[in-house]
Amino acid sequence: MASRSSSLPVVGITLDSEPAGGWSKYPWYAVRENYCAAVAEAGGLPILLPHEPDKAEAYLERIDALLVTGGAFDLDPALFGANTRHETVRTKDRRTAFEAAVTRGALERDLPLLGICGGQQLLNVVLGGTLIQHIPDEVENALAHEQPNPRHEAGHPVAITAAGLLKSICRAAELPVNSAHHQAVKGVGPGVVVNAVAPDGVIEGIEAPGYRFCLGVQWHPEFAVSPGDSAIFKAFVAAAA
Repeated sequence: MASRSSSLPVVGITLDSEPAGGWSKYPWYAVRENYCAAVAEAGGLPILLPHEPDKAEAYLERIDALLVTGGAFDLDPALFGANTRHETVRTKDRRTAFEAAVTRGALERDLPLLGICGGQQLLNVVLGGTLIQHIPDEVENALAHEQPNPRHEAGHPVAITAAGLLKSICRAAELPVNSAHHQAVKGVGPGVVVNAVAPDGVIEGIEAPGYRFCLGVQWHPEFAVSPGDSAIFKAFVAAAA
């Protein structure tokens, strides 16, 4: 547990990274403001975690919970034992190396952990699961999981399918969610439970009951599309208090 002078739980948030160009002539980090705002609104103190894999343990000594964010990139399929790599796969290897290291460390310490979108996919792989590399090629009659409408609106519903952490938080059988992904959980690792599914069968949520708070959601609750989204952040931060 991180030492702190206030009662605010310290929530480490992973960053995205981009090469030189666009916002800066030099390589840069980025994170959407609403990730930080959602943590702060839920009563946490958000801090940002640069990609330093060899410093993962040092970060973990200073935080009370870990939020692994999403991004427009993919995990290397070799990480979950795949022998092929879909042509759409684009990786950010240093980011993934850091997020895998800090996620493993958070699990070892039993820190509350929330994986969002790509963060859920990474969590599933760290816990021994596999991924669908490109939904349109593997899911028959798939929904538009890269929704055409804005991300602050719902793209499709998900059914909460298992009693457990997510259902106890949201207290609903179904949630409207936004959708911005072309990959998804395929097989879950040992001890991992599927807790939410889209109408086309794509896995939208996972949890690991063997930990204090270990939850992954494929959508982006930081946009607060429904009351259930805000409840996820409140429960996550409360678990770190």
